[in-house]
Amino acid sequence: MSAFLLLTDTPARAGRLARDLTDLGPSLVIDLLDPGQAGLLPDPAAVRAVVADVTFRGSAPVAGIRRHLDRFGERRPPLVCLLHEDTPRARSQALALGATHLLPADKAPALLAEAFRPVPDIEGADLAPAEAVARADAVLTRILALGRGGTVEPETVAAGAALIEGALRRADLPAWLDVVRRFDDSTHQHCLLVAGLAAGFGIRIGLRSKDLRRLTEAALLHDIGKSLVPHAILSKPGRLDEAEAAAMRAHPVLGYEMLRGQAYAGEMLAVARSHHEMLDGSGYPDGLWGAEVPDLVRLVTVCDIFAALVERRPYKAPMPADGAYAVLQGMGAKLDRDLVRAFAPVARAAVP
Repeated sequence: MSAFLLLTDTPARAGRLARDLTDLGPSLVIDLLDPGQAGLLPDPAAVRAVVADVTFRGSAPVAGIRRHLDRFGERRPPLVCLLHEDTPRARSQALALGATHLLPADKAPALLAEAFRPVPDIEGADLAPAEAVARADAVLTRILALGRGGTVEPETVAAGAALIEGALRRADLPAWLDVVRRFDDSTHQHCLLVAGLAAGFGIRIGLRSKDLRRLTEAALLHDIGKSLVPHAILSKPGRLDEAEAAAMRAHPVLGYEMLRGQAYAGEMLAVARSHHEMLDGSGYPDGLWGAEVPDLVRLVTVCDIFAALVERRPYKAPMPADGAYAVLQGMGAKLDRDLVRAFAPVARAAVP
């Protein structure tokens, strides 16, 4: 059974948290200030998440967390940092460690249970947007973790797509986007924004159920290659240097290679590899031109660009939806003009 690895500077407090999480499985508590526990580590394949339960005031606990994370290598699981004091220093320390979730410590048991509970088949269930987002993020967390060191099962992706589609059919798009915009981790925020926009777009233009599912799954997977990009680059608050930009631009090929050979159709692989291609040949990584860019890629690309403009990033404020749509229009022949026109109602609906 998969376990939580609780890294703490206060064992009694972490012990209480471990007891609160028993319904989700076992937890191993390691006291970062006890040299005798420095070598403890469960089977890396059995760790569903590392939970950092420290105050982020001293350097020793932070160094201890980093040492334990380094021992996972490329199979590093999600990192959840609990904020006992929600300060800029604590947040910056957590993000520098590569946190995938920042959670208020006083609400940790409930939020961890929500994020990491098994995802049942709940297509058609009456979920509020916040709960649907939390469950979809649990699926996304699993997808990105698997991407770093294993097979990304189509069933897992399908479960996330079903959650997103169901939420978008029952609630309006702004409600979904409002919840997703609260995420601290930029990769999670972006993937869920793109998937929500894609599902909303597909519903708006009347895609058949099978095609809508394919679009939502592709949108959820499109940036999986970022799971292999160093966290320091993904979370950097300023402009990337030349080497960092090259590493970031490698993520489409990384995602394609990650999924190739698994049970995914060619069009799904094309979205992972080609969502930064432009119809005028100016995109990357292959400089595709016109008809070489498949329809599914064109759909996801419109949603991807719009999401990147309206979301909050460490280095920029979110752009208003009308301004972001104007950017899409201004890209002219780079994008499918018919799809951009059809996206207008979705862009208007994205206004907070």
